[in-house]
Amino acid sequence: MYPSDYKYSKDHEWVRREEGELVIGITDFAQGELGDVVYVEAPEVGSSFQANDEVGTIESVKAVAEVYTPIAGEVVAVNEELVEAPERVNEDPHGAGWLFRLRPASAAEVEGLMSAEAYEEFIQQED
Repeated sequence: MYPSDYKYSKDHEWVRREEGELVIGITDFAQGELGDVVYVEAPEVGSSFQANDEVGTIESVKAVAEVYTPIAGEVVAVNEELVEAPERVNEDPHGAGWLFRLRPASAAEVEGLMSAEAYEEFIQQED
């Protein structure tokens, strides 16, 4: 269920390496817990964050959840399509529902995140 080439955080974000940058979104588990997403507040392009900083929010019909960056770096792009179609986070959380792209301060930080297998074990323990 969870792409094996991604890394995962305990805050339910995923990280995918792509052309020297990191693409970040929330996991299928997180979107399922939120329910129908109606609004996404993304970080501003050019903003820099430390690992685990709050970078935005996702609002659903039943809750508002903070989004954190699992890796330190500079935001280089946001998924503008989510402004008009926030439901993409529900429909394709590991693909078209990505949230932002980050130029990492240290690519090595990614290795400290969980594998897909470890993340699946983590969410089973949370249930």
